[in-house]
Amino acid sequence: MNVFGLLGNPVGHSRSPPMHEAAYDELTYDARYVTFEPDPSDLEAAVAGADALGITGLNVTIPFKQDVLELDLVEADELATRIGAVNTIDFEPDSSRSNSSGRATGHNTDAAGALRALREHDVTVAGADAVVVGAGGAGRAISFALADAGATVAIANRTESTAHELAADVPDATGHGLDEGVLESLLADADILVNATSVGMEADETPVPADALHGDLAVMDAVYQPLETRLLRDATDAGATTVDGAWMLLYQGVEAFELWTGREAPVDVMNEALRAQL
Repeated sequence: MNVFGLLGNPVGHSRSPPMHEAAYDELTYDARYVTFEPDPSDLEAAVAGADALGITGLNVTIPFKQDVLELDLVEADELATRIGAVNTIDFEPDSSRSNSSGRATGHNTDAAGALRALREHDVTVAGADAVVVGAGGAGRAISFALADAGATVAIANRTESTAHELAADVPDATGHGLDEGVLESLLADADILVNATSVGMEADETPVPADALHGDLAVMDAVYQPLETRLLRDATDAGATTVDGAWMLLYQGVEAFELWTGREAPVDVMNEALRAQL
């Protein structure tokens, strides 16, 4: 039996186990997906223990995504290194590890998940003008994903200096604050808008003025609880294409599943299992 899991603290709220377990059941794949909640001071021991026990792969969530980069056991791939975060570890057997160091490989499937979520909704990314609101972990992954796929990215963040720092790392990106009128100006001719902040999760609020939205936009919200945020309601009213946050959550999981197993994920089954929890 293959064992996969999620490493974080806390992890009790995670929607990943039922999503992955549904995929194993659908494909009659002998595997289980479990959660691990080590103390932050025990991260290195936890990852080393997982490797020693023959665990096949781990997803990584808060607060460990950045810290995994510092572990000697894990060699982050090029994209995860650029983003500055690992959310998936692949424990190949020592004899078949893809990197020359013989270490486990760290990946970031958030980036691919965001792109796949947009493309599955017929959103063209190459050549698009994109606005990403938020420069935290999700904002970093999404900004790199969009830029690498050929979009021009404007990053807007409450702390403007953080937006400029991220823009300096992302190819041809620009950084901006969130002063009055900034988003209206950026979005006037934009094709894609992504909310990569937590605004809309705890209260019925939006980080984007409704009058800045228009029918030529595709709007993706990384918030998945609630599924229909105020931003997405406003976007629907403006005639925009909308992509709720569960799609990005789904496809980052799909990417991890396919990376670990080498098999095509049963996306519809995983999506049904995920949305049954939301």
